[in-house]
Amino acid sequence: MAQQPRAWQRMLSGRRLDLLDPTPVDIEIEDIAHGLAFVARWNGQTVGDFAYSVAEHSLLVEILFRRLAPRSTPKWRLAALLHDAPEYVIGDMISPVKAAVGPGYGDLDARLAAAIHIRFGLPASLPVAVKRQIKKADRMSAWMEAVRIAGFSEAEADRFFGKPDQALIADLDIRLRPPVEVRRAYSERHAELMLQTA
Repeated sequence: MAQQPRAWQRMLSGRRLDLLDPTPVDIEIEDIAHGLAFVARWNGQTVGDFAYSVAEHSLLVEILFRRLAPRSTPKWRLAALLHDAPEYVIGDMISPVKAAVGPGYGDLDARLAAAIHIRFGLPASLPVAVKRQIKKADRMSAWMEAVRIAGFSEAEADRFFGKPDQALIADLDIRLRPPVEVRRAYSERHAELMLQTA
């Protein structure tokens, strides 16, 4: 009889996360911050001495979300910070790869996101209006990254991500930092938002 393939990953915290059936009790922010700080966006195809990490991207998305929705509660800001949290175990696939993989990737991402949301006091599924604003902030961040560090022309970025309101992004930089610095910044912002939601 064939043995079932292993579907869990051991985390540095010691947790054993079942990727097919994740539970909130096996999710720790330390694991998320560490994983995201070491996962490169754009498959690492960015300029600079350090990869642009998903953790750094998430910090930027949370800032952009606050600018788009200045009356948002800390709870929804936390959701913006955690919007790519499942990538701490499944990695960051660029859109063309996700399309090639098919719906299986989206299902896995959704199960992990639901467990992560519950772990940190959010609803398993976010309200549509909140998801829409987070997605808008995510696309604005992608435009900035594409133009500033990934070699896209503004016209290309406009076509793929939509032209952002320049007033919202003009004073923001794309930061490239060592993973340990980004991990700390992500963890600190998470802790601040958790305190504000308490």
